[in-house]
Amino acid sequence: MATKGNTSLNKGIPVIKDAFVVIVKTEWNAHIINKLEAGAKKILKEQGIVCKTLVVPGAFEIPFAVKNHYAYSQQPPDAYITLGTIIRGDTPHFDYVCKAVTDGVVQLNLTLDVPVVFGVLTVDNEPQALERIGGVHGHKGEEAAITAIKMISLNRKLKNQK
Repeated sequence: MATKGNTSLNKGIPVIKDAFVVIVKTEWNAHIINKLEAGAKKILKEQGIVCKTLVVPGAFEIPFAVKNHYAYSQQPPDAYITLGTIIRGDTPHFDYVCKAVTDGVVQLNLTLDVPVVFGVLTVDNEPQALERIGGVHGHKGEEAAITAIKMISLNRKLKNQK
C-alpha cells in the first residue's frame, strides 16, 4: 500500500520569478488526468508561474512529446510535468507501459537541462487513482507542481554557480 500524501513537501516552496512550465498530459482516463492537471495548475498559479498544456493520446507517448517540445519549442520551459494514469489490466501491457514511461522520463532527466517531473499514476484500479487526486493519498498533481517549483529553483541555483 502506498503511503499517504507527502505533506512535508508543501513546506519551503521557493518563490521564483519568470518561470514557465509545460504540462504534458494524456487523453486516457481524462476524468482523473484533468483533476491532476487542475491541481498542478492551481499550485503554479498561486506561485505566479505561467504554464501551458500539451495533450498526448496515452502515457507511452509522454517522453516523445517532452523530447520534441524541448527540441523544437521557441520558448523552452523551466520544467516539464508529466501527468498520466496507467491502470493495471489483465495483460502484461501494464508492466510494459509503466517501465517504458518511467525509463523515458528518467532518460529525459539525464539528458535535458531542465527537470522533468514524474506525475504518472501507476495503480491497480480506478479507486486507487481517485485516492491520489485529493483523497487519502494526497493530490499528486499538486505534489508534482511543488516538485517542479523546487527543482526549478535548484536548477537556477546550480546554473548560477558557474
